[in-house]
Amino acid sequence: MMPIFGEALKTLQASLQDPKVEAQVVEIAALLKKTLAAGNKILLCGNGGSAAEAQHIAAEFVGRFQKERKGLPAISLTTDTSILTSVANDYSYETIFARQVEALGQKGDVLILLTTSGNSKNCLAACRRAKEQGLKAVAMTGSKGGAIKELADICLRVPSDVTAHIQEVHLVVLHAVCAIVDENYPSR
Repeated sequence: MMPIFGEALKTLQASLQDPKVEAQVVEIAALLKKTLAAGNKILLCGNGGSAAEAQHIAAEFVGRFQKERKGLPAISLTTDTSILTSVANDYSYETIFARQVEALGQKGDVLILLTTSGNSKNCLAACRRAKEQGLKAVAMTGSKGGAIKELADICLRVPSDVTAHIQEVHLVVLHAVCAIVDENYPSR
């Protein structure tokens, strides 16, 4: 087997065996269930591969995960190139997510921030804006947590410092959260 498969499996296994990770998956799912039941929405953001994961998970909520159910309100803040480029040009790249949280976020919504380092300036700015507006902030990072661990309501830290493996676990965690949230909705 190629070494990257073994390394990925080790990170997944370490995450599975970490009781804090398991508890946080349940906590995040409960928060999202409560948020959606109250008529609020989920916002997601991240950079690079994490941007793709934000878009992917928004699609799982709006479309479906594993069962046919009603669409759930989720927006990836990484997908509108006109907004991203105009805000980056007119203000700064650091504000591309915070500006969208300001415009789209409402008290009671949840912002999910995917940042492997926990130090992405645009994620930190979005987290601060979310807290100012009464949103809950869920950060997903690597082992150190970075500066965002002090700002977020929940900071799930993957026990790795390798970006690819952190992102792999983020995706598995978010799929687990989707599966738990799906339990709240009848099949169509």
